[in-house]
Order: sequence, then structure tokens, then C-alpha cells
Amino acid sequence: MSSNILFTNYKLGDAELANRIAMAPMTRCRALRNVPNDLMAEYYRQRSAAGLIITEGTSPSPNGLGYARIPGIFSNEQVEGWKKVTSAVHQANSKIFVQLMHTGRISHILNMPEGSKVLAPSAVKPAGQMWTDVQQMQDFKEPETMSTEELELTKLEFVKAALNAIKAGFDGVELHAANGYLLEQFLSPVSNIRTDNYGGSIENRCRFVIEVATLVAEAIGKEKTGIRLSPFGVASDMPHYPEIDATYDYLSKELNKIGITYIHLVDHSAMGAPEVPVDIKKTIRNNFKNNIILAGGYDKAKAEDDLQSGLGDLIAFGRPFINNPDLVNRMKNDLTLSQDLKMDLFYAADEIGYTDYPVFNA
Repeated sequence: MSSNILFTNYKLGDAELANRIAMAPMTRCRALRNVPNDLMAEYYRQRSAAGLIITEGTSPSPNGLGYARIPGIFSNEQVEGWKKVTSAVHQANSKIFVQLMHTGRISHILNMPEGSKVLAPSAVKPAGQMWTDVQQMQDFKEPETMSTEELELTKLEFVKAALNAIKAGFDGVELHAANGYLLEQFLSPVSNIRTDNYGGSIENRCRFVIEVATLVAEAIGKEKTGIRLSPFGVASDMPHYPEIDATYDYLSKELNKIGITYIHLVDHSAMGAPEVPVDIKKTIRNNFKNNIILAGGYDKAKAEDDLQSGLGDLIAFGRPFINNPDLVNRMKNDLTLSQDLKMDLFYAADEIGYTDYPVFNA
């Protein structure tokens, strides 16, 4: 086997990828009025040497727009905005999936359109604060428990968003069931204390995620549907619980039955979170017969190791893509990576710290 499997082409569902490098989803907050724009199209175009680009978290509904200036994909204007992005990426010979992210309780009404609600599986208030452009840092509020009708409506919103994604030219969608957002909020007995069919047992807590994945796969095709998971992650006030291993063991088996094209497994230990035990990664790998994308603190050598061992099929890089728009070229040719990362501008509103990072100059 080649020592540079990372740079070989790969078939993901029905998408032909130029290499096994994915650009991980990263919230960047440049979607003014929650509409994708020319600046975002340029940002993704600059990074289109990645075989697969996964967009920033994009809300399937007004209720999911928890953060300031994140994009949605539920209005015609948003679909038209995303067409600029998909066109730019496709012209550069890359493929792009949109990440559908409903923030659930990790939200603030000041960041949302009038008439929206902060919804969650249960009325469990998360610890911490959130930035709002109107009043800056604000405490999280207690969310509203989703009614049976709201559960059904939210499932339909995910389906409509997935159909909109195909209309906008995306090659597929990734359901965001990680990082403490709505779908993961159902998985955890800490954030989900429901007593109906969507709470209590592992099977019940996984039910909403499985139903959303099933409906989306039926609507746009299972080969165009992926999901992101973060077992053992603690982002967005998600403490560990005793049944984590059993939950993801069950969930990965059920996702395998649906036949979606990938599970994107993220490990946040490089950013200070607890490490995802290798045993759970192996369990998911064994249970799930389609593609595994691995993310979290990778460099070229570690990426090669995990591809060669079969633990993953693609490797997603996040932060290195921010300040190295030509990351693929730099890694392929062993060029020095830029360390000039302007973290204070991650979530600013303009091109500074976004599209102004230079490519390698010898």
C-alpha cells in the first residue's frame, strides 16, 4: 500500500473525491442575516483542494439559528446564497456536503428571528454563556421542552433542509449529532429527561436521531447522507454518563442498518477535552460497514497511520485549514504550515482572519 494513501482519490457514496482529506465543519459567523454570501463562497473556494468540504453548521429552521450570523438553508434566499458556494467549490473540482446543525438549547433568542423558540428534548438549562451581537455575552436560558407536534415538525424541517441542499447544488448533507447540539441532546440522559418514547432507555434516546437520519436518507438518498458524532465529547455542557459506550454501540448499529454513507467521528482532546477511547472508535468501525471520517488534532503522519490501519477512510482537518487555505498542497509537498492563527477573529463578521490568509510563498 502507498505510504501516501492520504492523497489518493476515493469514492464516497456516489461522490468521486480527489483525495482522502476532508475540511472539517467550522462555525465562522460570516453569514449576515443568516444568508450565505460572496465572501463565504471565496472562503470555501480557497480551500477546495480538499477532496471533501463539510460546511459550517447550517440551520434547518429559524429555531435552530442559535448563534449570531450562522447560515440557514430553509429559505429561498439562503438556497440561492449557497448556490454561489457549491458552484465555486465544484469549479475547483472538489465535493461539498452541508452540515445541518440545529442548535437546540445551545441558543439565545437574541440571535434568532422573531417568533422563534429555543427548543430542546427537555427543559434542562445548559451551564455557560453565549455571544449575542445585540447584548454581547448572555447566560443560556432554560429551553422549552419539545412537544410531540414540535418533534414531528423538526423532523420535517431536517428533510426540507436536505432537499434544499440538493437544490443548492450540494453533494450531500451531514447531520450534526455532536458537540452538544439538538440531535446529541436527545442521546444524553443528562439533557434528555423525557418520559415518552424519546427518553429513558438507550433505544428511546437514540430514536429521534435514527428517525431524522432515516427520513433524510429516504428523501435525498443514503449515499448522500452522513452524520457527525462526538462520543465522550463535553462541548456545550454535555457531561459524561455511564451508558456512553452502550449508546454509541447501539446507535452505530442502527445507522449501519439505514445504510448512510458515513459516520464522521470527532475527538476534541487536542482542544483539551477528554480523549475518545480507541475502543469506542473500534466498536463504531466494526459496527458500521460504510465510510468513517476521523477528525481531531490530526497531522499528516497520524492521518496516514489511521488510514493505513483501517480505523478511518477519510481524515478531516479543521483549524489548520483556517490559516493554511492551501493545506493540501503544503502537506503533500512537506511545506511548512503557517502557525499564524488569529483566534480572536474566528467569529468576526468580515474578511479579516477569514479569506486573507496567504498561500505558501517560497
